[in-house]
Formats: sequence, structure tokens, C-alpha cells
Amino acid sequence: MIRVLVVEDDFRVAQVHVGFTTRVDGFTVAGTARTAAEARSFLAAQPVDLVLLDSYLPDTPGLDLLAELSVDTIMLTAASDTTSVRLALARGALNYLVKPFTAEQLGDRLAAYRRYRAVFAGRHNLAQDEIDRVWRLLHDGDRPAVPKGQSPVTVHLVIEALRHAAEPRTAAEIADELGISRATAQRYLAALARDGAAEMRLRYGATGRPEHRYRWLAAS
Repeated sequence: MIRVLVVEDDFRVAQVHVGFTTRVDGFTVAGTARTAAEARSFLAAQPVDLVLLDSYLPDTPGLDLLAELSVDTIMLTAASDTTSVRLALARGALNYLVKPFTAEQLGDRLAAYRRYRAVFAGRHNLAQDEIDRVWRLLHDGDRPAVPKGQSPVTVHLVIEALRHAAEPRTAAEIADELGISRATAQRYLAALARDGAAEMRLRYGATGRPEHRYRWLAAS
């Protein structure tokens, strides 16, 4: 489980963020802090994987606290001015979400972060194409969930078929399973590969012709 610390001075808002976070598979809220001092004390006592950080704290600005942190951080703040956004990114924030936001908007970013972390699991080195994919995965939740011209229902079905497959699948296999055309399956699979959620590899079959086979990469 990915352990999260919510740093937010408003108790009611903090509880909303806790509720949003715990709805996302793979995440648990380790605690909350209402001040920078409380956050420092908590992190010294029990390290976490991710901090959800507000900019406006009563003792130290959240952006100043961010500069001290050596843990992954996503900013959740009402500050939308360009100076705050640029400072947050320069000081290491992995993402920036402006209040008010929905559970779905935060959930999308947390799911993208989960996929981002999965790439590093058990790895010591990454090839350049893998590093490029890491950056794409990290901000996967920033984009609209369904590309223009694609059906959200079909996207979900293709993802689930690929995600639960025991081995890499071809577009023809996915098409047969879902009852859609091979061309449609190919289009959706190719989009997932472009976004970094799936990996496409060539395999030469019995006929000697290459097959595109797709494997789900994002964490469940």
C-alpha cells in the first residue's frame, strides 16, 4: 500500500482529502497534519510514500515546506498564480491540483502516481525509453480520461481485458473476447501503448509475419 500524509490546515477539508484518497485502490492515509511543524514531526516518526500538501499553512508556507521534503509530493491548493505553480514544480512537486477539485480528479492523479511508482519496483536502472514512459505515466491523470472519438465503455473493456490477461494479447484476441472489430481493438490498444499504460512488442508467429502483442504495464 502507498502510505499518504495529508497536510492541510482546515480539518474539514483534510477529511475530504482523506476520503478521496482512501477510495483509490492501493492507497492508505497514514495520518494528517494541520501545520508544517506537525508534518515534520510525523515524517520524522514514520516515513510515508506521498505527501498531499496545501500551500497555505499557519506556521510555514507549504511551498517552503516542500523545499525541505525528500518525499514525493502533490500540491493540493487554492493558489493558481503562475509564481506558485512554477515554484512548486521547481521545488519538486510531482503534480499540482487546484481547489476545488473532485474525487475523480484527485483519483486520476493518484492512479497515475501509482503507475509511475510501479515502474521503479525492483529496478536499479532504467533505459531512456523507460524514463520517457515514467514521465508520461506520472501525468497520465492530467489528461481527459477518454481520447476524442473513443468510447469510455470500450476503453474500460479493453483495459480490463488486457489488465487481467495472463500473458500479452494481440488485437485479434482482444477483439474476439469483447466482440468488437480487430481494427477497433488495435486502435484502442495502440492508444494505451502511446500513453505508457501498455507495452507493445513484436512477435513472429507460425506464418513468419510479426504480431503486435500488448501487455498491461500499469499497476492494478
